[in-house]
Amino acid sequence: MSRARLAIAIGVLAVFVVVGGVIILAGQRHGGRNLTFNVTVMGARSMDCTDPFPGNCLSPSTLSANQNDTVTINITSDTDGEVHLHVYDIAFNTRAGQTVSHTFKAVNTCDCIIEWESTSTPLGALVVSP
Repeated sequence: MSRARLAIAIGVLAVFVVVGGVIILAGQRHGGRNLTFNVTVMGARSMDCTDPFPGNCLSPSTLSANQNDTVTINITSDTDGEVHLHVYDIAFNTRAGQTVSHTFKAVNTCDCIIEWESTSTPLGALVVSP
């Protein structure tokens, strides 16, 4: 094989490696997004998550984020009390019919329990993935 053909073969191989790496990295989810969750707590017993971007609410009671995302949780409750987000130790002191918000950086990976504090009733979870 001539030197020119060898150089072309090596160049083509290098292009495939670079393009493949870019495609693989682009397909991975990385933190750093700004996420907003709108949560409604009913009767201090259940919660319903809605958000404008499908996929962030894994279910009505499970919020999903990646490590290093900036997360805003807006909670509206029909009851006065405290909703507590474990691991991050954030208290949402709710008043019936009013919205309480907290914004934080999701630095810890976890399956963080969200509960009605006075009765320790689990309402849902925030799942933070690496």
